[in-house]
Amino acid sequence: MSGDKAARTAPVFLGRRWFFPSALLHELDPGAARSGRRPRRTARDWVVDFTCFLLAVGVGMLGADTVTGNPAVPHSLAVFDQVIGALSCGAIWLRRRLPLGLAAVMLPISFVSETSAGVAVLALFSLAVHRPFRYVAWVGGAHAVLVPLYFWWRPDPELPYLASIVLLTVLLAAVVGWGMFVRSKRQLILSLRDRARRAETEARLRAEQAQRLAREAIAREMHDVLAHRLTLLSVHAGALEFRPDAPREEITRAAGVIRESAHEALQDLREIIGVLRTGESDDAGRPQPTLAALDRLVAESREAGTKVVLDHRVTDSGAAVPASVGRAAYRIVQEALTNARKHAPGAEATVAVTGGLGEGLAVSVRNPAPAGDVPPVPGAGQGLIGLTERATLAGGTLEHGPTPDGGFEVRARLPWG
Repeated sequence: MSGDKAARTAPVFLGRRWFFPSALLHELDPGAARSGRRPRRTARDWVVDFTCFLLAVGVGMLGADTVTGNPAVPHSLAVFDQVIGALSCGAIWLRRRLPLGLAAVMLPISFVSETSAGVAVLALFSLAVHRPFRYVAWVGGAHAVLVPLYFWWRPDPELPYLASIVLLTVLLAAVVGWGMFVRSKRQLILSLRDRARRAETEARLRAEQAQRLAREAIAREMHDVLAHRLTLLSVHAGALEFRPDAPREEITRAAGVIRESAHEALQDLREIIGVLRTGESDDAGRPQPTLAALDRLVAESREAGTKVVLDHRVTDSGAAVPASVGRAAYRIVQEALTNARKHAPGAEATVAVTGGLGEGLAVSVRNPAPAGDVPPVPGAGQGLIGLTERATLAGGTLEHGPTPDGGFEVRARLPWG
């Protein structure tokens, strides 16, 4: 699994390794960076290193001709200069592994050996490519300080003293600038890689969060809908169990309510399962309840045997209420009547819905204390928590708690306009 993830995060151009520097590929490859192994030279690295070696040899041969042709330089010193230059050309292959060490060693060597000048310049370039600027500043500053001393010790027979200093200083500055440009380009590629990875991670987290929120919304909807239906089933099934001698008309009515509630519960459950499978929105499938369906909800509760008093005083028509606000009000009343039926059976519940456009919508469901002892009903109180979250998502507030007479009340305030 980790290998697949690393393969997904690796850049797409890793298939053309020969075309890119090994140091860059090492940074871009997550597996190589974690393993701690040294990067292996690519074909491009071999070509560049061999070119640098030939360039250092060419500059060294020009320096050897200059030293040999200078009558002021003893023969033994010229031979020593050439030997040091040859060893320096061989050390150019260490410029990737030890850029700082090679540049620091070549600083004094290039001062005493003219044939090592090319290797010193290439080492300074490699240092600018592979190490931060503070190291380049120290080594480059030391070169700049030694340049006047070098030409004072070994004056150029063809150029004036000042012109030689300016020419070599400009060359060193150009080499450092080129190396820093190459390094900044590589750093840009790495930063783009990190930004792409971060964007991919953030997108995955946003997708997971959206999926979690969608599942929580579906769970709330399932609780609100099925709790109401199953409570109706429980009430009527209990009535049939404790009143087997009830009149035939009541038994028929209770059986009809049980059948209708079971059918509605199955329809709601099928719809929610369909949403989970297809990923459709909550607005798909069956129409969602609004404030206009409140009368039908109260009628269902009354048919189930619950005494409900509805005080519906909304200034505008129910159809004018926004769909999200109306649905939230409907679910609040539905859950509150379900709780009243479970915890205070036989008590009369009062539902009040008031408000208007610009004033907001006030929803209140209240029930008195039950007449007798009520057996404990299983539940974790998730319904009221879901109602509070639903009201908050709609931009309103919800409060609930016991009343002074021992009953219970749910109060919600929802925005409208």
